[in-house]
Amino acid sequence: MTRYFAFNGDADGLCALQQLRLAQPGDATLVTGVKRDIRLLARIDASPGDTVTALDISLEQNRDGLLRLLAAGALVEYFDHHHAGELPAHAGLRAHIDEGAEVCTSILVDRHLDGRHRRWAITAAFGDNLAGVARAMAAQVGLDTRETAMLERLGTCLNYNAYGECVADLHFDPAALARHMLPFADPLDFAAQCKAFARLCDGYEDDMAQARRLAPVHEVPGAALLLLPDAPWARRAIGVLANELVRGRPGDAIGLLSPKSGGGFAVSVRVPAHSATGAADFCRGFETGGGRRLAGGINHLPDAEVDRFTRSFADCFGARVSPARQTP
Repeated sequence: MTRYFAFNGDADGLCALQQLRLAQPGDATLVTGVKRDIRLLARIDASPGDTVTALDISLEQNRDGLLRLLAAGALVEYFDHHHAGELPAHAGLRAHIDEGAEVCTSILVDRHLDGRHRRWAITAAFGDNLAGVARAMAAQVGLDTRETAMLERLGTCLNYNAYGECVADLHFDPAALARHMLPFADPLDFAAQCKAFARLCDGYEDDMAQARRLAPVHEVPGAALLLLPDAPWARRAIGVLANELVRGRPGDAIGLLSPKSGGGFAVSVRVPAHSATGAADFCRGFETGGGRRLAGGINHLPDAEVDRFTRSFADCFGARVSPARQTP
């Protein structure tokens, strides 16, 4: 019997994986990639009796792969907080799906494990831009201000590492980062002792210093759109930059377009909690779009669709076009 873990390479996927591997030690095959590489079940060839655990990857985007694995006799456990659509009715599937705005996949795993490795769930919540939830959890387990700040920094850096067009853009392949994390039951020990974290921190500071100098290229009251340069540092910074911008402009929707090497753009969208339209709903108006209520994205926006996206973004989240800004 082979045990597979298919997990998103961001902080939430990594910390969900870490909790389960600490609770259930043993050999496993890891299947992962950059943050937007989410159709991971298609890469698994399972046999009867194999187990597959899917973490932080949309069931809707993996439906064909899931049905194929179930038909092959695999047992699949699915933890996720993205839009899932209708769940398959199959005895081989155990689904833990919650699309609520204040949960992430690691929190679902934390519930499943009755809080056995909660500090890793707190780390994931920080990385997934659920700072309020993370701080409340940290207070509940008695973490002090310094420890809480360290988990916030760790979550942010783990999340930052996942963004890129390909694994070569990243500081660490997420599978390698998972191996660095595995020996540490306490994320504070990982942060204090593992050289990988120091390397991530240095890369994060360098990339974000450049990213914070970017200005919107299209802006209306209630919405701002930024165009990133075609550079690895910008592709790495896109997720953290989006989260920073939405915290600094809490009433605005934020969109970021990152050029892809083969043409077109990867898009990240963040919306405020009061928005009538969720980020996932807006992004699903474009092929390859999805996400959750407050944070969504489009894996590939063709060049020909940029004008439509820009107009739709302004119409949906803003009031009027500012003449001081230009459309990308």
